Amino acid sequence: MLTLKPLPANTKPSFLHSLTPFRPKTQTLTKPFKPYPNPAIQSVLQWNRKPELAGETPRVVVITSGKGGVGKTTTTANVGLSLARLGFSVVTVDADVGLRNLDLLLGLENRVNYTLVEVMNGDCRLDQALVRDKRWSNFELLCISKPRSKLPLGFGGKALVWLVESLKSRQEGCPHFILIDCPAGIDAGFITAITPANEAVLVTTPDITSLRDADRVVGLLECDGIRDIKMIVNRVRTDMIKGEDMMSVLDVQEMLGLALLGVIPEDTEVIRSTNRGYPLVLNKPPTLAGLAFEQAAWRLVEQDSMKAVMMEEEPKKRGFFSFFGV
Repeated sequence: MLTLKPLPANTKPSFLHSLTPFRPKTQTLTKPFKPYPNPAIQSVLQWNRKPELAGETPRVVVITSGKGGVGKTTTTANVGLSLARLGFSVVTVDADVGLRNLDLLLGLENRVNYTLVEVMNGDCRLDQALVRDKRWSNFELLCISKPRSKLPLGFGGKALVWLVESLKSRQEGCPHFILIDCPAGIDAGFITAITPANEAVLVTTPDITSLRDADRVVGLLECDGIRDIKMIVNRVRTDMIKGEDMMSVLDVQEMLGLALLGVIPEDTEVIRSTNRGYPLVLNKPPTLAGLAFEQAAWRLVEQDSMKAVMMEEEPKKRGFFSFFGV
């Protein structure tokens, strides 16, 4: 039977008795943290800051194309809401007479009770005609006229100039951006929409019909005194560009000679968001087209532009058996 006996007083402790409890050592950093020197990482992290507004307010921007169906109204809705999400006050004006669609894309069609024509006639006040978005209180919509209606004879570009001056002097404060959704064509509606603008965003698609109309519109904008013209290339498909079935963004930029504000890829979510009255930039998770619109709005705030480059793929290595079709 084993018995435990106490150690004598003069007995030296064994190795086990000499062990001390483990105490982790804490070490403080004396050198300050330095950011990663890679410029690519810094360019990605800059999107975490708020963009700095360039130019005098309000910045009146007309979104036009000349050709119909290229995405002017979609661009106006998504860029306008992106600006509002960045903290800027935005007023969007649907200048398409009788064929307005901007209220449908924003989901505000049931809240439009008054239009600019009724404001000019004295039937209501301007603040009654402005429709404030419930999702973003700094975003407002104004329609020129009701569907299937005609403008009075005295209505023209001077009416929109009066509108801009009234928005400057209103009690709530001057908006940072006034976005005008221009109608298709180059008739009287086009002249009315571009009259108060000092900037222009040209929306085009990479096809020859849209590019010819866009080139004509650029000449008319420059004749009207609008020199700050940027371009958004919409509905870009990389698979067709690789197959040489569609012009690249670089080809479009070389043909028109304009600064590039953004490139919007082809996205099936555009149709879904249009039918729901819910813009792409509000989708969670965001789509590729929605992110492209947000980046275009960022560049618009800082009056910046992007650059298209040509990427050449390395040719595939051919082995010995490639001669036999393997």
